[in-house]
Amino acid sequence: MRLSRRNLVKFPLALAGASALGIGTAAIASPQPATIGTGEAIDLWPSPPAGALHPDMAEVVEQTSSNPDYSSRRLKGVLNPRVVALPADMPNGAAMLIIPGGGFAWNYFDHEGYHIADVLNRAGITCFLLIYRLAQDGWSDPVSVGPADAQRAMRVIRANAARFHIDPTRLGVMGFSAGGFLTATLATRYSASLYAPVDDTDQLSAQPFLAAPIYPVQSVDPAYAYSGVAPVLFGGPPTPAQIREWSPDLNVTSEAASSFLAHAEDDTTVLVANTVRLRDAMVGAKVTVETHLFAHGGHGFGTGYLPNSPDGLWLPLFLKFAREQKLFS
Repeated sequence: MRLSRRNLVKFPLALAGASALGIGTAAIASPQPATIGTGEAIDLWPSPPAGALHPDMAEVVEQTSSNPDYSSRRLKGVLNPRVVALPADMPNGAAMLIIPGGGFAWNYFDHEGYHIADVLNRAGITCFLLIYRLAQDGWSDPVSVGPADAQRAMRVIRANAARFHIDPTRLGVMGFSAGGFLTATLATRYSASLYAPVDDTDQLSAQPFLAAPIYPVQSVDPAYAYSGVAPVLFGGPPTPAQIREWSPDLNVTSEAASSFLAHAEDDTTVLVANTVRLRDAMVGAKVTVETHLFAHGGHGFGTGYLPNSPDGLWLPLFLKFAREQKLFS
């Protein structure tokens, strides 16, 4: 049920898999949350969340692009998760939470964040970029920290809806790779109790109007999962109970959010079966879903690139889907 007032081309770097490649340059560490660019940063929690195994870690920002005309930065060491508000110049009331990927080790906040927001902003959609806690940074419950931050972000955005001139019922979510895991979890388990309520904001819904998991780390079943999922999220092979709880395709009901899916067939980092299984589950539950599988693109293509198409191949398709679903008109 939708929340309402009624009840490819390959990018030059395989960036979402690049967390294991060590290609960063000029690392910058700070004991305070890093300033990463334009937009107002809004803390998700009244105080830093508990459970950090390294409570003195500093945020680190690295530039991964060797092209001086194209920035692709990544960030780790997040103790203070937040959203960065990126309002549209001509807002139409719609909003999207954008969740970057990075193998649960980084937030790739440019090519899966700011660059995406630029496109959505031009369509009148106000965006909020999520800088979330990362399982690989070390947390007492690593599998839940990112999904908890995503849930809390939806509620914090709704609490600030009037200030940003958005309709709180028209708030969607889009995420990439590991961020796609958070996105698909929101789409299917938005009402799950992933953290103890901390204030009145937690009385608000975390349900997305629609969701867009893009080349998502979707299943934690070793038969389909990205190879880094189990050791990072569970410390070893997942139990049957963990597979059942944390694989979004196994949690699809008729109440799941309408979804837009995109993946490349030649993705060797996160197998396309992740998207196919999620699509099949949504079709089986009679949830509205649109799926685009591209022959080429690899992993981490972000906006991608096409001649005479600065927005890439799939983003115009997403905007068409979002318009049809009445996220905006």
